Amino acid sequence: MDEVEKISITVCGDGGCGKSSITLRLVRSQWTSEYDPTIEDSYSVTRTIDGRSHLLMLTDTAGQEEYRGLWAASNLQSDAFLLVYDITNAASLDALDYFMEMIEMETDRRLDEGGVPPVKIVAGNKCDLQSQRMVRSQQGLEWARNRKCGYMETSAREMVNIEETFALLIRRVVEARKLQATGGVAPVDNRTKALTPPSDPEKPKTTIDPSKVNKRRNDNFWSKLKCW
Repeated sequence: MDEVEKISITVCGDGGCGKSSITLRLVRSQWTSEYDPTIEDSYSVTRTIDGRSHLLMLTDTAGQEEYRGLWAASNLQSDAFLLVYDITNAASLDALDYFMEMIEMETDRRLDEGGVPPVKIVAGNKCDLQSQRMVRSQQGLEWARNRKCGYMETSAREMVNIEETFALLIRRVVEARKLQATGGVAPVDNRTKALTPPSDPEKPKTTIDPSKVNKRRNDNFWSKLKCW
């Protein structure tokens, strides 16, 4: 029997952006509309990706400013970070700067020591609330690009891109570890291949070179919420 590979993931972001909802959707396949501020919760769940089992050790961290000082050093030791903001709250995207600053310092430390830099993916959550959107998809995408992160839009309520986001985190961690094991240089740039960015209803659709896009023949709205 193949050994289960362990991967630690820290979920961070401003209070109320849906970190716990995303985590519980993955772990328990449930969603709740009640907001209960989290100081810190830990979960574990197994997922099989590309034929191999992975034990995900998830840490759902505090987002409120009064709790951020409680961020344990162990949180920064994670293999990957999921930085979550709320597309209906522009301030929640700005709040990611605090977490990104700490993650970038940790990235520099690992590189100086010859370690594997952490994988980083930004998730614009609550994409089901299109009528309340305050952060355009392109804004979130550019924020992630400028900080060398992957990008997704998610909905814990509608179970949109939850499994896909964590599958992507797993694949990026596995790739970085393989490079390290073979003497290669693990990429600092954890961005994913540029696919069709999620469409904003108020913004004209951007023309993209078909040869560079993985197209799915599906007119469903949710199929447009691709990963970058």
